[in-house]
Parts: sequence; C-alpha cells; structure tokens
Amino acid sequence: IMKCDTIVEALLAAYDNIGITVPLVVRLEGTNVEKARQMLADSGKQITTANNLTDAAQKVVATLGA
Repeated sequence: IMKCDTIVEALLAAYDNIGITVPLVVRLEGTNVEKARQMLADSGKQITTANNLTDAAQKVVATLGA
C-alpha cells in the first residue's frame, strides 16, 4: 500500500514540470488517501479523483464528453 499523499506530491510536481494541459482522472487507494484527495482539491488543477476503476472510467468518459 502506497502513501497517497507522497504520490500526489509527485503528481502535482510533474503536472507543473511537464506542463500538462489536459484533465486527469486519478484513482487513489492507500495510506493518507483523504489527505491526498484534499491536496488535489486544493491544487486548483484539472485533476479529478475516482473511488474505483469503474468510477474512473465513467469520469473519463464524462470529461471527454463521449
């Protein structure tokens, strides 16, 4: 099990360093998951969290308008 807040720190750094311009959908599960979700919410970035892979797929489809 991963520390989700550590993963989100790296994700947010990559988001800025790479210059991501498309919305992202991420599924997080593990230690500090609520803290990680709050970090994403507070970031102001186009990153949506999903509860499971089905939810993630539905959010991707909704985001793409497909």
